[in-house]
Amino acid sequence: MWKGTKTMKNRCYLDVHVLQTVPPSCVNRDDTGSPKTAIYGGTTRARVSSQAWKHAMREMFREELIEPDMLGLRTKNVISMVAEESLKLNPDAKAAELAEKVLTSAGVKFKDDKKGETKDKKAEALFFMSAAQVKALAEIAVSEGTADKDACKKALKDNPSVDIALFGRMVASEATLNCDASAQVAHSISTHTVQNEYDYFTAVDDLAPEDNTGAGHLGTVEFNSSTLYRYATVNLVELSNALGKQVAAEMAAKFVEAFVRSMPTGKQNTFANRTLPSMVYVTIRRDQPVNLCGAFEKPVSAKNGGYSEESEEKFVEYANKVYGKYASAPDRAFAVGEAVGELAECMSLDRLLESVAECVKEYLGESEGM
Repeated sequence: MWKGTKTMKNRCYLDVHVLQTVPPSCVNRDDTGSPKTAIYGGTTRARVSSQAWKHAMREMFREELIEPDMLGLRTKNVISMVAEESLKLNPDAKAAELAEKVLTSAGVKFKDDKKGETKDKKAEALFFMSAAQVKALAEIAVSEGTADKDACKKALKDNPSVDIALFGRMVASEATLNCDASAQVAHSISTHTVQNEYDYFTAVDDLAPEDNTGAGHLGTVEFNSSTLYRYATVNLVELSNALGKQVAAEMAAKFVEAFVRSMPTGKQNTFANRTLPSMVYVTIRRDQPVNLCGAFEKPVSAKNGGYSEESEEKFVEYANKVYGKYASAPDRAFAVGEAVGELAECMSLDRLLESVAECVKEYLGESEGM
């Protein structure tokens, strides 16, 4: 018998599948200002990068969903962060010098700036820290005569924030400070072929003479419209190891909500393109994450004048094919949108989020006992 069977029982994944129609827009641009695209199935598809959508999710975490002290900050100004916290503990401390000392001991590298003050020194690269990690380093800084290397490293490894636990942290200069991400987010692609278009616009000078018929400014904006397939997955066991079972269950539901409701902000004032999905399908699996983008390897053709309905039908058809021939059906499934009623019970988004939190907590409890 295969020895890995027992190990698989400790796996638990949350998969989120979304179909979302976006009107004329340019939510994610390349270096030339054009909407990002990708070749898939031999044709050009609209694309929104995972980085763009993860940034939108982190912004929604901070603005609406999660308390600020549970989130991290990604910055080069790490000395000022630790120094500020150190001054709260000891107003007379040489906070900037102490902050640099503990951060250097932990393995954070700084730019060599001999002219500037210590408090203005910046890290060589962006560094992701949680509020708890900043406080732990500040306590070491003001309480110890020497910055113990192991203690400083431990302070930066323990107590990660929710967004560090989900999206990870990479420190090229000190690999021991890396944190593996428990979440993976796919690049969103259109279910159909797209062709970018151009909006030619003019701006009028309000104080121009009446006999001046010319425009004060001419320009173009490139855009497209599409029905996007979006996918993300969370390793629930890894998330639980980082945050604890109760918090992990709550944050898994927050992750789903942010993934469903957020939208990258590129050119939003020009296009007002913020929409909500037509379909949400969330599963909990014990074998492996399963991306169902194969449903759209053959581009969808417009049916009855649109792509959304046909995309939903192709998604359900492909999911049943995968479950029947390759991967087993998910242990639990929840859906918003009648089109996927064949795959899961349909419900409101609020009820789905409540169900996800309860189910994740239940499954993580079972994983601990295995």
